[in-house]
Amino acid sequence: MGFHGVYHEFGFLFVGLILSVIRFSEAGFTNSYLRSNEVSGDMPFDSDVFRIPSGYNAPQQGGVIRRYKFFTYTSGFIHHCTIKDLLFDTKYYYELATGNITRKFWFTTPPKPGPDVPYTFGLIDMFAHTYIQTTITRGGDTWGRFVERSAAYQPWIWTAGNHEIDFVPVIVMPFKPYKNRFFTPYKESESTSPLWYSIKRASAYICVLSSYSAYGTLLSSFLPLLVMVKNRISYELQKVNRSETPWLVLLVHCPFYSSYTHHYMEGETMRVIYESWFINYKVDIVFAGHVHAYERSERVPNIAYNVVNGNCSPVSGDAAPVDITIGDGGDSEGLVTDMTQPQPEYSAFREASFGHGILDIKNRTHAYFGWHRNQDGVAVEADSLLLINRF
Repeated sequence: MGFHGVYHEFGFLFVGLILSVIRFSEAGFTNSYLRSNEVSGDMPFDSDVFRIPSGYNAPQQGGVIRRYKFFTYTSGFIHHCTIKDLLFDTKYYYELATGNITRKFWFTTPPKPGPDVPYTFGLIDMFAHTYIQTTITRGGDTWGRFVERSAAYQPWIWTAGNHEIDFVPVIVMPFKPYKNRFFTPYKESESTSPLWYSIKRASAYICVLSSYSAYGTLLSSFLPLLVMVKNRISYELQKVNRSETPWLVLLVHCPFYSSYTHHYMEGETMRVIYESWFINYKVDIVFAGHVHAYERSERVPNIAYNVVNGNCSPVSGDAAPVDITIGDGGDSEGLVTDMTQPQPEYSAFREASFGHGILDIKNRTHAYFGWHRNQDGVAVEADSLLLINRF
């Protein structure tokens, strides 16, 4: 799942649902719109978005050079460069390659963190190639060229999902392509793993969690890692200064609440272990992917449920975050259309369509979220809500 931000100086006025005062209605809403579920063919490798840039790929450029092997595939030179001491809210230009053959790009640094600093985030998930493209051939290369038109100009916040595990027993360790290609600021956030990290962005504090790391209390063989992960999450939530960054957002791959039958309850173990912490620290929103469709939950603290006690019906409560599943960015597997019936009370809105989300933080008290269905090349806003910060 990718979570990228673009700073806007000018805000917009929207009308939505005030979630801090909403209660369960008799039933949530399932949109009847149904996009064709036919799996489209792969984009050809000679498409312009995949084309290899002109010029010499000079191995001496960049600060860190990575190259890795994956089964029969050997990557090209992957260059990483960390630029320090940048000014806030400043446009920088940078140049790649050597001699007379160069490529020029630019980016604007985020504004200085503060409680009333506006910021707009875009949310997408599940831009996956086919299995063969992703694991054996040129999937990582073509994906990098595909997203360059955005990622070269604005920051992306990466989360790892099941498509990034890329595990081949004996031959390849999990997340090998992901860790080599997508650097994360985990050391700067005092984490020991690139799969777990946090950043401050304007008036938001964003924590990235890993659905595919050892975190369960019964994983005794992974006890040292478990202690590290639990201490990490506890420390991270405690250190958030809500007077500076009042919005607390979590990113995770497996949804905690989903009423689609595919991947049903795959995020349950992490939810059972950590949901009480998210409620205690007043997390505002949890964004997830994995399920190839869209869904938004009511605020439902279900901390009484421990798998074996039978208290399995979520109840309404303002203390809980809003859970949004946005695993609908597009993929080779098609949409998930089968839903549990009747629609559970914790489900506020769901639709089996491809799309993307926009989280527009206005100030310390208000933020607007809109989900845009990708309908025939036009972004149609199909769901929206106005968030009131509860901290």
